[in-house]
Amino acid sequence: AVEMEDVEALGIIETISVASTIVAADAAAKAADITLTEIRLANGIGGKSFVLMVGDVPNVEAAVDAGVNIIKDEGLLIRFVVIPQLHEDMRQKIV
Repeated sequence: AVEMEDVEALGIIETISVASTIVAADAAAKAADITLTEIRLANGIGGKSFVLMVGDVPNVEAAVDAGVNIIKDEGLLIRFVVIPQLHEDMRQKIV
């Protein structure tokens, strides 16, 4: 379980396929000290999927970079973002 005080940032990677989200999530988890909080697969028509990860800002940035870099050249990336300094209400909803 993730302790709320350890959650400084939220990282999101959204892709257009289940497989690419799994690959991105795996790369992110291996690259940095983060916690994957959700992997939503095949959300809607076409297999659109996303992964959420939390941790401190540098680790979330490194994890998102790793996940994005492994899939970006395949044209399967929709968007990615790192949100630093999450508001307390957001932390409670995500963790």
